[in-house]
Amino acid sequence: MKTGLLLISFYLSVMQTSFAGSTHNPNVILFLVDDMGWSDLGVYGSDFYETPNIDALADKGVRFTDAYAASHVCSPTRASILTGKSPARLKLTEWLPGRPAMDNEAIISAPKVAALSLDETTIAEAFKANGYRTAIVGKWHLGNGEFGPANQGFDFQVPKESGCCPRGGYHPPYSMDGLTIEGRDDEYLTDRLTELAINFIDRPSEKPYFLFISHFAVHDPIQGRADLVAKYRRKLSSSKPKTTPAFILEGNPDDLTPMTRKQLNALIREPTHSGHGNLSERTVKIKQHQDNIEFAAMVESVDNSLGRILKTLEENDGSENTIIVFYSDNGGMSNGKSKKGYDVPVDTMYATSNLPLRGGKGWLYEGGIRVPLIIYWPKKGMQGGSSNLPIISADLYPTLLEMTDLPAIPKQHLDGISFANAVKGEPVESRPLFWHFPHYSNHGQQSPGGAIRFGSYKLLEYFENGSVQLFNLQDDPGEQIDLAKREPERAKSLLTELHAWRKRVGAAMPIRR
Repeated sequence: MKTGLLLISFYLSVMQTSFAGSTHNPNVILFLVDDMGWSDLGVYGSDFYETPNIDALADKGVRFTDAYAASHVCSPTRASILTGKSPARLKLTEWLPGRPAMDNEAIISAPKVAALSLDETTIAEAFKANGYRTAIVGKWHLGNGEFGPANQGFDFQVPKESGCCPRGGYHPPYSMDGLTIEGRDDEYLTDRLTELAINFIDRPSEKPYFLFISHFAVHDPIQGRADLVAKYRRKLSSSKPKTTPAFILEGNPDDLTPMTRKQLNALIREPTHSGHGNLSERTVKIKQHQDNIEFAAMVESVDNSLGRILKTLEENDGSENTIIVFYSDNGGMSNGKSKKGYDVPVDTMYATSNLPLRGGKGWLYEGGIRVPLIIYWPKKGMQGGSSNLPIISADLYPTLLEMTDLPAIPKQHLDGISFANAVKGEPVESRPLFWHFPHYSNHGQQSPGGAIRFGSYKLLEYFENGSVQLFNLQDDPGEQIDLAKREPERAKSLLTELHAWRKRVGAAMPIRR
């Protein structure tokens, strides 16, 4: 028996009778997209991808402009959502199983856990203990077998086992246990998962439900649905040609003598940097245009999915009793992966641009960790509002408990705070947000490091050479002006707070060779 369940044993006896089967107790749909960047939606500024259903959800809910993922890669963020704890406290700081070490790495990455511990009381278990039926449809990526969803609070799961992405692709056969082709042999994975989610919603029951729709999209392989790819091919062909560069170079800020923007702009024109993979001089190409037609089709398929879910709720008279959370697990993939000799066509790997934010998935810059978040709370939340309150993945656990009138479990969601008042348009006191990634990045080979945001300031610390960067996000959301040398006292103060936080949560650190 999971020891974490002892944390809520008291609430079982007291609360289950009150909430089980209650028509007043709202359903919860957590709609999580993989690798969707902050600017990948129309409501967040995209003028190429079309997302009318997601935009409509924002019109009747609350759009958070400063929402963050707990990590710039997927597994740590997912663990944080489910537990209300920071990845550093969980010791689950890398995607599972993580990328192998490389010979040229100066420091050894911190140890990696193999799965989310069964000792944690997940948010699914909290809902289940209070009379909810629970389901996960799609990606888990927190351990298979005994560490799968069935032992983490979910009554229903499909597929039975999964990793980071659909290795069999988005077109059948899917090569995932428990996910078979039904109907047309040309079906699309995102559509298939949507149908399974709708089946769960339609299932007759007196109980409210917690449904975790965890799409593999828009994670690679970058494969769109054929009809939508054709649509965006036509759209791109009729668009005005871009006058700005398709790619820029980013170097590693933790180098002893980091290259300047002028040097990087000159280097990208050299023959050595003509490909699209991880490049020499610890540089990586960053995509600057949202013009990948395969990726655009994937984004719209996710929008189609949400639209079908919303239509189902309306048909079942459930739209006024269902909380919907739309979220992403990390920033958009604007750069390639760090594999020796890796060189692939642009449309199969370089997915999107995160502009005006810097960097992308695998980076502690805003492009890697700032994500879209939209919450619809019928009858109680703001309608068509926005909030600039900085929030992070661990906050969803206590927030959803409060929104559903369920008891908090403070011994479990140690690092999260409820921002339910912000959804209602009421003030919530801001506090520092922290990140910890003691590994080399799979996307650009960035040095291990950590970060803190407090107020409008954000400090990044890298572990290879101890480099520090400081940015004022209010004035410089693209993180182009490093203030560390101009404001040394502020940088020192934030660095001290970051170190103190790492000590409090017992963060594991890399070691020097």
